[in-house]
Amino acid sequence: MPRVSQDHLDARRRQILDGARVCFARYGYEAATVRRLEDTIGLSRGAIFHHFKDKESLFLALAEDDAARMADVVARQGLVQVMRDLLAGDSAHPPDWLGTRLEVSRRLRTDPEFRARWAERSRKITVATRDRLLRQREAGKLRDDVDVDVLTSFLELVLEGLVSHLAMGFPADDVEPVLDLVEETARRHRAGG
Repeated sequence: MPRVSQDHLDARRRQILDGARVCFARYGYEAATVRRLEDTIGLSRGAIFHHFKDKESLFLALAEDDAARMADVVARQGLVQVMRDLLAGDSAHPPDWLGTRLEVSRRLRTDPEFRARWAERSRKITVATRDRLLRQREAGKLRDDVDVDVLTSFLELVLEGLVSHLAMGFPADDVEPVLDLVEETARRHRAGG
């Protein structure tokens, strides 16, 4: 039997994650049956579960992938940009990682085992946020009268509030000015300016 190239395996894994993201966002974790995963991804269960042990492993890999993407955006552009990215879709076509984020939030509340496994993964976003805030403070762009850990927690709480806002189906069009205010709150203000 011919060997499959690593590029092919990586592309197949990406295809599975991208399709699973759509399926989990559309149906939620419980209702994303193996049949629905097959239909959405366009591959057989054998092909899907060759790459992932089970549905739980697939979801966790997807959530980790999204957390890594979010941490990358945070490192480059800040946590508020992640929030702006969440607003990029509409109620009929939400951004691809909102569905995963909503499902992670639900499972954190209802599944202690998942919560324990997720703690270290979510820490990456916190560390990226804190590191970016420290760089912003060193550059003189961030207020210096509030501890960086407090600002980190503030931004994370705003993110969770935004996720809840979007999950409840509230309109996203009125949120941009709120995010502008969040950014302004963290900025350093010069005396007399």
